[in-house]
Amino acid sequence: MQDQALLDQILTCHRNEPGGLLPVLRDLQDGLGFVPEESYLAIAEALNISVAEVHGVVSFYHDFRTEPAGACVIQVCQAESCQACGSRELTAHAEQRLGVALGETRADGAVTLEPVYCLGNCACSPAIAIDQQSHALVDKARFDALTTQWAQESDT
Repeated sequence: MQDQALLDQILTCHRNEPGGLLPVLRDLQDGLGFVPEESYLAIAEALNISVAEVHGVVSFYHDFRTEPAGACVIQVCQAESCQACGSRELTAHAEQRLGVALGETRADGAVTLEPVYCLGNCACSPAIAIDQQSHALVDKARFDALTTQWAQESDT
């Protein structure tokens, strides 16, 4: 495990906590940016659960990732309201503009493009989030403006 000290600290904090798996996984992802698969065994042993349970929770919740994300995470809502208002076309535009497929991280590590299934802005669809900041009523032009702004801010 690449950061055993962090994992040990997190496990010590949540070891005796009922339902401690989710807090362990959240803290580990907050600390590393992802939940490494090689941490599953140590987590399972510390919490007296199976490795399959750890894997099941990580794979069930889309917020957990098992690989590092890009420096910027852009999520495009794929829920029904956003689809009805053009999120499929927006997703295709985002893939082309960013040079990365949905669900992937660009080779240079600059950006991850993720699907998300509701950002809570259904009345203002389609919605996206850039590094957890939500944006509503996003069309192609607004997407371009937001990503241009992100690119300029990341250059400074």
